[in-house]
Amino acid sequence: MSKSIILFLLFSFSNLFAQSNVRISGNVKSSENQNLIGANISFEINKKQLHTITDTLGNFSESIPSGNLVLKINHLDFIPKTIYCNLQKDTILSIVLEKDISLLKEVIISNDKKSGIKTLSGGKLSFNLKELNGVPTLLGTTDIIKLLQLTPGVQNSGDANGYLYVRGGDPGHNAILYNEAPIYGMSHLLGIFPFYNADHIKDVEFDKSSSNAKYGGRLSSTTVLNTNKKLPSEFSIQGNAGILASQVTLAVPLNDKTGFYISGRKTYIDEVVGPILKSGSDSNDVQDMKYGFSDANFTFLSQISKKNLFSLDAFFSGDELKIKDENLALRTKLKWSNFTVSPSLTTTFSPKVSMSNSVYFSHYSNDLSMEQATIQFGVSSFVKDFGFTNSVRFSIHNIPFESGLQYVYHNLQPQKVNVENLTTLDNYSQRIINANEAAIFVNAKPKLFENVTADLGLRINYYTSGSDSYLHFQPRAVLNYYANEKYSFYASYNRQYQYLSLITTSSVGIPTDFWIASSDGIKPQSSNEFAIGSNQNITRNFSSSFGGFYRSMKNLLEYPYGITQFNEITTLKNDLYVGEGKAYGFEMMLKKSNGKFTGWLSYTLSWSDRNFDELNNGKTYFAKYDRRHNLSVVGMYDLNSKWNFGVTQIFGSGNRFTMPTSWYFINNNPVKEYSGYNNAQMPDYIRTDLSANYYFIKTQKKESALNFSIYNAFNISNPVYVVLDVEVNEDKSKVVVKQEKKVLYRILPSVSWRFKF
Repeated sequence: MSKSIILFLLFSFSNLFAQSNVRISGNVKSSENQNLIGANISFEINKKQLHTITDTLGNFSESIPSGNLVLKINHLDFIPKTIYCNLQKDTILSIVLEKDISLLKEVIISNDKKSGIKTLSGGKLSFNLKELNGVPTLLGTTDIIKLLQLTPGVQNSGDANGYLYVRGGDPGHNAILYNEAPIYGMSHLLGIFPFYNADHIKDVEFDKSSSNAKYGGRLSSTTVLNTNKKLPSEFSIQGNAGILASQVTLAVPLNDKTGFYISGRKTYIDEVVGPILKSGSDSNDVQDMKYGFSDANFTFLSQISKKNLFSLDAFFSGDELKIKDENLALRTKLKWSNFTVSPSLTTTFSPKVSMSNSVYFSHYSNDLSMEQATIQFGVSSFVKDFGFTNSVRFSIHNIPFESGLQYVYHNLQPQKVNVENLTTLDNYSQRIINANEAAIFVNAKPKLFENVTADLGLRINYYTSGSDSYLHFQPRAVLNYYANEKYSFYASYNRQYQYLSLITTSSVGIPTDFWIASSDGIKPQSSNEFAIGSNQNITRNFSSSFGGFYRSMKNLLEYPYGITQFNEITTLKNDLYVGEGKAYGFEMMLKKSNGKFTGWLSYTLSWSDRNFDELNNGKTYFAKYDRRHNLSVVGMYDLNSKWNFGVTQIFGSGNRFTMPTSWYFINNNPVKEYSGYNNAQMPDYIRTDLSANYYFIKTQKKESALNFSIYNAFNISNPVYVVLDVEVNEDKSKVVVKQEKKVLYRILPSVSWRFKF
């Protein structure tokens, strides 16, 4: 594959040298002096059209033929700008876009500002969170994780689960980066509440295939959460106050070159909603559940000089969940928390060259304590990362490049176990694992033909832990063909290696799950993924995308025990099963981006299976989250300047689990028999969410609105797990097995006041 990349680059060099081209570069800012990321730049010259977008610093650079140029610049929420010029030599532009005003003296100006989700090449999506606040959510604020679950290739994980399942992968196969820092604990309160404060997040970049060589260490997707890097010009406050939780975000300027943003959230659902849920529950619901969370975000910005911007980002979250189920004689308390901090420095040398450097610390921990009958035990684990990331953007012979180096030191405690019963007390811990991971990467975006561009990348990883060490080459390639303004096509290939793995010990994604690192003979996981697809601009208001993918995976890990093994001789190497897997499927999305009614329809048809020698007699079986159909419909309607409404309809096939198929007696004791691993399926998952916003005030700087939301509006019982109730008659000649489907929560209404001033 490396030879292919070199041939592509050589071909692009010769193609570019053969033309009489000039270089046009520039920077796109708002009228408030904010660099605009992802602005669409269209070049029309000599009856030919070229396209590019601005980078994370608002810069663009393109080699084009000389002649009469029509340059068009578009960005969400801003008035489009068109520039006409006779281009004869290398040119540098500074472009300022004005905020769009949709209502001026009763004249309505229509544009594309409603595009909350933008479909990019190669299975990438970018999210404008501001334009998606009409999507129903429990707190009346945008839920980033649930938004991702409403897009193609991402499976809805059901209730009680805040994980992502992307293109047939496991939950631990997805990277979530808060700026540059990895987040290992991914959800609040088992997926009920939004995990991230969307008021503090500027935009979201989601790549289902991790096709950017800058990011690595996961087999599936990469989600990058970018905080606001614009210096606050004046003090402002915004947030939500509701019956379930409240949040607030402050923007504080210290002077014209320094300022900070700070956010906080807290829930009090126990005091308000807990009694309502308990009174309306039935015997199949999880009993006496209490939970709460709090989180905080902080971003400090300083424009040290005209070319240097210093930023410091920090994130903290803490959760506690208590469950008491008298039917199981069970009392459980779980605590889990995240903390990250990442200072960074971005330097702009010129419109063509920029560099960013950042260091980060990320810490995730969880603690489970449980009482059942006469046994008390606890399990805890943690992950600590110390990392450094360098990235340089530049051009060589008119080809944009990004390259850099990364290093991270991993410190993990997979499990620390305390077991106590009436007579004994045992302590057992998996050893602490230390690992070093270093990488260099390079991305290039050559133009191969008139309508064909490429996004080529190579990532080289070196990993070492104890006596184990690995050197891996990970090529990435995306080819794009632009047929015309309406149709484009892509094909991609990605090879990935993963050195840290999430071991799931529960059926509902609670934090008894723990992370391990490749060591003591546990090999890194690997995958190869191929994808093809197309994007269509059907009309000015409608667009669609279609695609298919195939992924093969090796050295997958399976933990076969429902709960951690408690003894002194067990080791992760002995307890873990190693196998293979594959996933493939079809994805489609239809979007409406303009008008009073906007939204999208997303559908995924997929298969995901596994093969482990120790499971299912070595035969291939369906993966736990092999959910054949996933359908999401999202609609948002602006009735007038005061009211807007939102609805989300979700349907997903039930996830798989293993269930006995027959029972028989040995020495008068009932024994269960299985026909296969993951041989049964939970009921289909169906949920409808509704929301309405009423605006008292809605301007650029001020907002006051009431949000009314209903989660699971039709009160459908979606079980999170199944308990088998086994009854044997008196003469032990018959066994009756009944399934009890446990429901964690049902309909959840909320009212909140959103404010900004």
